Amino acid sequence: MRLKISHVTEYHYDDPVQYSLQRLRLTPKSQPGQTVRNWKTTVQGAHVEAGYTDHFGNHVDLVSTNAEQVSIRIVAEGEVETEDRAGVYGPHQGFVPLWLYLRETPLTKPGKLVRELAKATNGDNELARMHALMGMLHETVAYRPGETASDTPAEQALEKKQGVCQDHAHILISAARHLGIPARYVSGYLLMDDPEQTASHAWAEVHLQGLGWVGFDAANKICPDERYIRLSTGLDYKDAAPVSGMVMGKAAETMNVSIKVEAAGQSQSQSQS
Repeated sequence: MRLKISHVTEYHYDDPVQYSLQRLRLTPKSQPGQTVRNWKTTVQGAHVEAGYTDHFGNHVDLVSTNAEQVSIRIVAEGEVETEDRAGVYGPHQGFVPLWLYLRETPLTKPGKLVRELAKATNGDNELARMHALMGMLHETVAYRPGETASDTPAEQALEKKQGVCQDHAHILISAARHLGIPARYVSGYLLMDDPEQTASHAWAEVHLQGLGWVGFDAANKICPDERYIRLSTGLDYKDAAPVSGMVMGKAAETMNVSIKVEAAGQSQSQSQS
């Protein structure tokens, strides 16, 4: 499938920004399951200082401002050709050792509820257990935008029994690591039929013997297929967020995000403020 993506992020400030430094993880790479045909990221109101590959293998653009800006506009757009690999990404690659993906983080530290969820999963092998975990998580945690935030830990989201794709990913990662299975967070795009979900998406990947990394999207109870585009990975959301950093010298900020994903004449777009 050939997908076209337009991702626009706009920041508006009540007072001029004295200084900002942000990391943009908005450039997908050609890798198993996807081939980037063309891609461009442009920034207005800030300067791209450098582009590099981080320790997780993500392409990062470092962007800064040192003038008095009242708005910043970031546009990432291009075309990516995808294929359905039933969620199988394949062997582990990159600079980071596999054992690092067993490490707990503040967002993925398991509590009583996560441990009980992990213990309740059944299956003849790790793959079957991960499918069972995905199904249980999908049934337990309802998709409810606005009930959680980017800093909501997995245990808290599971206690609330509601959240978004980020929360489903964090809970699955937390439970998998508790079972001794390496797991990582994936940020990307998804061509969606459900208008309640945004085209910006997140899911989990776990490393299984004989298969390597395999994706599990508990929010939709499916392993990623040709509708998915991988942007970045990490231990949790903080490592893989499309935009992260700091802004100094502002009174108030308004952020608008508009994402459009098109395929074969169909489109799915979402905007948020």
